[in-house]
Amino acid sequence: MRRTGIVILAAGASRRLGMPKQQVRFRQQSLLQRILHTAQHTTARPIVVVLGAFADTILPDTQDSEAAVVINANWENGMGSSVQTGVQEILRIDNTVSDIMVLLCDQPFITPALLGKLMDTHYQENKGITACAYGGTKGTPVIFHQKYFSRLITLDGQEGAKKIIQQHPDDLATVPFPEGIIDIDTPGDLELLR
Repeated sequence: MRRTGIVILAAGASRRLGMPKQQVRFRQQSLLQRILHTAQHTTARPIVVVLGAFADTILPDTQDSEAAVVINANWENGMGSSVQTGVQEILRIDNTVSDIMVLLCDQPFITPALLGKLMDTHYQENKGITACAYGGTKGTPVIFHQKYFSRLITLDGQEGAKKIIQQHPDDLATVPFPEGIIDIDTPGDLELLR
Protein backbone atom coordinates (compact mmCIF):
# COMPACT_ATOMS: atom_id res chain seq x y z
CA MET A 1 0.00 0.00 0.00
CA ARG A 2 1.49 3.33 -1.11
CA ARG A 3 1.40 6.17 1.42
CA THR A 4 2.36 9.75 0.71
CA GLY A 5 3.47 12.32 3.30
CA ILE A 6 3.66 16.05 2.71
CA VAL A 7 6.48 18.50 3.44
CA ILE A 8 5.52 22.19 3.28
CA LEU A 9 8.52 24.51 2.96
CA ALA A 10 7.96 27.80 4.80
CA ALA A 11 11.37 28.60 6.27
CA GLY A 12 12.67 31.38 4.03
CA ALA A 13 13.27 35.01 4.97
CA SER A 14 11.40 36.50 1.95
CA ARG A 15 14.18 39.08 1.51
CA ARG A 16 13.02 40.22 -1.95
CA LEU A 17 9.46 40.69 -0.69
CA GLY A 18 10.51 42.60 2.42
CA MET A 19 8.02 40.82 4.70
CA PRO A 20 7.31 37.17 5.62
CA LYS A 21 5.59 35.76 2.53
CA GLN A 22 4.17 33.00 4.74
CA GLN A 23 1.90 35.64 6.29
CA VAL A 24 0.79 37.42 3.10
CA ARG A 25 -3.03 37.51 3.16
CA PHE A 26 -4.96 36.10 0.19
CA ARG A 27 -8.68 35.30 0.26
CA GLN A 28 -8.98 35.75 4.04
CA GLN A 29 -6.05 33.49 4.93
CA SER A 30 -2.29 33.74 5.11
CA LEU A 31 -0.46 31.86 2.35
CA LEU A 32 0.73 29.36 4.96
CA GLN A 33 -2.81 28.79 6.25
CA ARG A 34 -4.02 28.31 2.66
CA ILE A 35 -1.46 25.61 1.84
CA LEU A 36 -2.06 23.87 5.19
CA HIS A 37 -5.80 23.86 4.53
CA THR A 38 -5.21 22.52 1.02
CA ALA A 39 -2.86 19.77 2.23
CA GLN A 40 -5.34 18.65 4.89
CA HIS A 41 -7.98 18.15 2.17
CA THR A 42 -5.92 15.35 0.63
CA THR A 43 -5.37 11.78 1.79
CA ALA A 44 -1.65 12.38 2.27
CA ARG A 45 -0.36 12.05 5.85
CA PRO A 46 1.64 12.98 7.83
CA ILE A 47 1.93 16.68 7.02
CA VAL A 48 5.09 18.47 8.16
CA VAL A 49 5.68 22.24 7.98
CA VAL A 50 9.28 23.46 7.99
CA LEU A 51 9.72 26.89 9.55
CA GLY A 52 12.91 28.91 9.96
CA ALA A 53 13.06 32.70 9.59
CA PHE A 54 10.32 34.43 11.60
CA ALA A 55 9.33 31.07 13.12
CA ASP A 56 7.97 32.66 16.30
CA THR A 57 5.83 35.09 14.33
CA ILE A 58 4.56 32.47 11.87
CA LEU A 59 3.93 29.63 14.33
CA PRO A 60 0.42 30.83 15.32
CA ASP A 61 -0.70 30.32 11.69
CA THR A 62 -0.14 26.58 12.12
CA GLN A 63 -2.14 26.15 15.33
CA ASP A 64 -5.47 25.19 13.76
CA SER A 65 -3.85 22.54 11.57
CA GLU A 66 -2.95 18.92 12.17
CA ALA A 67 0.52 19.49 10.72
CA ALA A 68 3.65 18.75 12.70
CA VAL A 69 5.97 21.76 12.83
CA VAL A 70 9.74 21.44 12.67
CA ILE A 71 12.17 24.35 12.85
CA ASN A 72 15.11 24.31 10.44
CA ALA A 73 17.88 25.91 12.49
CA ASN A 74 19.96 26.08 9.29
CA TRP A 75 17.31 27.84 7.17
CA GLU A 76 19.85 30.46 6.09
CA ASN A 77 21.72 27.71 4.22
CA GLY A 78 18.88 27.59 1.70
CA MET A 79 16.00 25.48 0.49
CA GLY A 80 18.01 22.25 0.36
CA SER A 81 18.43 22.27 4.12
CA SER A 82 14.68 22.77 4.59
CA VAL A 83 13.84 19.86 2.28
CA GLN A 84 16.31 17.77 4.26
CA THR A 85 14.77 18.84 7.60
CA GLY A 86 11.22 18.12 6.42
CA VAL A 87 11.97 14.70 4.96
CA GLN A 88 13.86 13.65 8.09
CA GLU A 89 10.92 14.76 10.25
CA ILE A 90 8.37 12.82 8.17
CA LEU A 91 10.47 9.67 8.40
CA ARG A 92 10.88 10.20 12.15
CA ILE A 93 7.07 10.47 12.55
CA ASP A 94 6.22 7.62 10.15
CA ASN A 95 8.95 5.61 8.45
CA THR A 96 6.41 3.62 6.42
CA VAL A 97 5.64 6.40 3.92
CA SER A 98 6.43 5.31 0.39
CA ASP A 99 6.36 8.77 -1.18
CA ILE A 100 6.83 12.40 -0.12
CA MET A 101 5.17 15.42 -1.69
CA VAL A 102 7.01 18.75 -1.47
CA LEU A 103 4.93 21.96 -1.41
CA LEU A 104 5.84 25.65 -1.21
CA CYS A 105 3.64 28.09 0.65
CA ASP A 106 4.00 30.83 -1.99
CA GLN A 107 2.09 29.16 -4.85
CA PRO A 108 -1.42 30.44 -4.01
CA PHE A 109 -3.33 28.50 -6.67
CA ILE A 110 -2.55 24.98 -5.46
CA THR A 111 -5.84 23.14 -4.84
CA PRO A 112 -6.80 19.81 -3.25
CA ALA A 113 -7.92 18.68 -6.72
CA LEU A 114 -4.46 19.41 -8.17
CA LEU A 115 -2.74 17.48 -5.36
CA GLY A 116 -5.18 14.59 -5.80
CA LYS A 117 -4.40 14.50 -9.53
CA LEU A 118 -0.67 14.61 -8.75
CA MET A 119 -0.99 11.62 -6.40
CA ASP A 120 -3.21 9.66 -8.82
CA THR A 121 -0.76 10.27 -11.67
CA HIS A 122 2.18 9.30 -9.47
CA TYR A 123 0.62 5.96 -8.53
CA GLN A 124 -0.71 5.18 -12.02
CA GLU A 125 2.37 6.15 -14.03
CA ASN A 126 4.62 4.36 -11.54
CA LYS A 127 7.47 6.80 -12.05
CA GLY A 128 9.86 7.77 -9.27
CA ILE A 129 9.04 11.47 -9.57
CA THR A 130 5.81 13.25 -10.48
CA ALA A 131 6.08 17.03 -10.86
CA CYS A 132 3.89 19.89 -11.96
CA ALA A 133 4.62 21.48 -15.34
CA TYR A 134 4.32 25.24 -15.91
CA GLY A 135 6.13 28.02 -17.72
CA GLY A 136 8.51 25.65 -19.50
CA THR A 137 9.72 24.06 -16.26
CA LYS A 138 8.89 21.14 -13.99
CA GLY A 139 8.73 21.74 -10.28
CA THR A 140 6.62 21.98 -7.15
CA PRO A 141 4.26 20.56 -6.18
CA VAL A 142 6.29 17.39 -6.71
CA ILE A 143 6.19 13.83 -5.35
CA PHE A 144 9.26 11.66 -4.84
CA HIS A 145 9.23 7.89 -4.39
CA GLN A 146 11.22 6.53 -1.44
CA LYS A 147 14.10 5.56 -3.73
CA TYR A 148 14.90 9.31 -3.77
CA PHE A 149 14.63 9.86 0.00
CA SER A 150 18.36 9.41 0.57
CA ARG A 151 19.02 11.99 -2.15
CA LEU A 152 16.52 14.43 -0.60
CA ILE A 153 18.18 14.24 2.80
CA THR A 154 21.58 15.05 1.32
CA LEU A 155 20.39 18.24 -0.42
CA ASP A 156 22.26 21.23 0.83
CA GLY A 157 22.47 24.96 0.38
CA GLN A 158 20.47 26.72 -2.28
CA GLU A 159 19.86 23.59 -4.34
CA GLY A 160 16.26 22.57 -3.95
CA ALA A 161 14.61 19.39 -5.13
CA LYS A 162 14.48 20.74 -8.70
CA LYS A 163 18.01 19.47 -9.23
CA ILE A 164 16.84 15.89 -8.65
CA ILE A 165 13.91 16.39 -11.05
CA GLN A 166 16.30 17.63 -13.75
CA GLN A 167 18.68 14.71 -13.25
CA HIS A 168 15.99 12.04 -13.82
CA PRO A 169 13.88 12.97 -16.88
CA ASP A 170 13.39 9.28 -17.70
CA ASP A 171 11.80 8.62 -14.30
CA LEU A 172 9.47 11.63 -14.40
CA ALA A 173 5.71 12.00 -14.90
CA THR A 174 4.10 15.46 -15.09
CA VAL A 175 0.78 17.12 -14.38
CA PRO A 176 -0.06 20.45 -16.04
CA PHE A 177 -0.42 23.34 -13.57
CA PRO A 178 -0.27 26.58 -15.59
CA GLU A 179 -1.03 28.67 -12.48
CA GLY A 180 2.11 27.24 -10.88
CA ILE A 181 4.11 29.98 -12.56
CA ILE A 182 2.51 32.42 -10.09
CA ASP A 183 4.50 32.60 -6.89
CA ILE A 184 5.11 35.44 -4.46
CA ASP A 185 8.74 36.56 -4.38
CA THR A 186 8.62 40.34 -4.89
CA PRO A 187 6.30 43.29 -4.12
CA GLY A 188 5.36 43.24 -7.83
CA ASP A 189 4.25 39.60 -7.56
CA LEU A 190 2.10 40.55 -4.59
CA GLU A 191 0.50 43.44 -6.49
CA LEU A 192 -0.34 41.11 -9.37
CA LEU A 193 -1.87 38.58 -6.97
CA ARG A 194 -4.07 41.20 -5.34
